[in-house]
Amino acid sequence: MKDGSVYEGMLYSTHKAVGEVVFTTGMSGYQETLTDPSFCGQIVIFTYPLIGNYGCNDLFCQSDRCCYKGLIVSELCDEPSSWRDEGTVLEFLEKNDIPVLTGVDTRAITRRIRSYGTLQGVLVPADTPEEEIQALLATPEEHDQVAQVTTQKIYTMGPEDAKYSVAVMDYGVKRHILECLVEKGCRLTVFPAETPAEEVLAIDPDGIFLSNGPGDPADLKPEIENIKKMIGKKPIFGICMGHQVMALANGAKTKKMLFGHRGINQPVRDLVDHKICITSQNHGFMVDEDSLKGLPIEVINRSLNDNTIEGLRYLDHPTFTVQYHPEASPGPSGNAYLFDRFIKMMGGH
Repeated sequence: MKDGSVYEGMLYSTHKAVGEVVFTTGMSGYQETLTDPSFCGQIVIFTYPLIGNYGCNDLFCQSDRCCYKGLIVSELCDEPSSWRDEGTVLEFLEKNDIPVLTGVDTRAITRRIRSYGTLQGVLVPADTPEEEIQALLATPEEHDQVAQVTTQKIYTMGPEDAKYSVAVMDYGVKRHILECLVEKGCRLTVFPAETPAEEVLAIDPDGIFLSNGPGDPADLKPEIENIKKMIGKKPIFGICMGHQVMALANGAKTKKMLFGHRGINQPVRDLVDHKICITSQNHGFMVDEDSLKGLPIEVINRSLNDNTIEGLRYLDHPTFTVQYHPEASPGPSGNAYLFDRFIKMMGGH
């Protein structure tokens, strides 16, 4: 890694990888995690020691490809056991041309990241010359991740006679989020990230959904300007990246976290419904609470691990956002009530 630390193991693939090294703490749901567009451009460590024990199945994919730069695991299972198993994780990674390093102490790397923050790292064969490694480590950080994962064309989902019409701004949306909205009675029109606000509003949706996505929210300047034009026109619900860009569009600021929240076991307090939720999260940036002073914005959710903001409600327009993923792919299923809250908003409540 960029701090000079080296971890040796078995590298599958001769393909070299460079990216921000992050860790995720989920004990299952590895295929959903592998296909989450919010991981675009990163080298990801699974802290759980055994990955791949129930194999892979296209049913679990959250996008049409794996957006990782590379994967690091302690042990990779090569003989999965599950009635849904249609292939090993290694086969899935090879199909997606993703290098994987196994046989390393993943918890030692995790402790280093927790102490010093996320770092640029590389996955390379042991005989790679040192000057080549240093050149890779000097690769500039990526800033175009949303452009890599957003849809390239407008498409629709759900029955034409659905009760509600929802415009979805795709910053790297997960498949099951869209499916949850359809199950709640919505007809979706999914737009590329930089679609002008005028084109989105032209379909006269009942509500607007701002999706999850990868990277630094401050990089999404065209998207933020479009959101400003949509504020107050329709009820809006945002998650993850959608949560962050909505805050920026309303005059707040975001900042990078030391190591972020990534996993399916993150505890959050809901200050509206007065309950504790276990949530699925994947983000390295957060809304800066100091920047909310004087703004008509109310904090409605907080992390129980570090007290950071996990949800916001806007007091002068019908909008609320959360930092976590409520659709449970992967993760617990107790947060779907947030979709119901959005439905009620579109119904005029």
